[in-house]
Amino acid sequence: MHISTKCSVAIHCLIFIYEYGETKKVTSELLSLSTGSNPVTIRNILSSLKKDGIISVKFGTGGALLNCPPCEITLYRVCKAIEPDFLSKLIGIHSLPSPLCPVGKNIHAVLDCSYKKVHDDLCSSLQEITLEDVIADYHRFLKKE
Repeated sequence: MHISTKCSVAIHCLIFIYEYGETKKVTSELLSLSTGSNPVTIRNILSSLKKDGIISVKFGTGGALLNCPPCEITLYRVCKAIEPDFLSKLIGIHSLPSPLCPVGKNIHAVLDCSYKKVHDDLCSSLQEITLEDVIADYHRFLKKE
């Protein structure tokens, strides 16, 4: 199973924007330094988050801000904004089973039944975790330092 690292970078960016967006001009260059990602990658991520309405970015001078409270931003929403087809890519089924074999000709339907539960459980879990939860975890780790 695979959730792209772009989703992790997006969450990193959202935490940074939440923490510093009101006091600093949060730009792709600044986020690039924090995440260790290429500024172009950051701009693409910010563009996707902006398109979904999660953030706003000031035209020209830059600077990103959250458009909604962290409790309204789920991990599911972030992942979906960054990679709209991420759920369909999570579980792959081999593409060329033999149609002459009883197992081969039925394996896709059989696995679809089992994998649907995994898909639904993951989707549900991602919808239950909010940016607010992740920020709370971040603050807990800060206190331990």
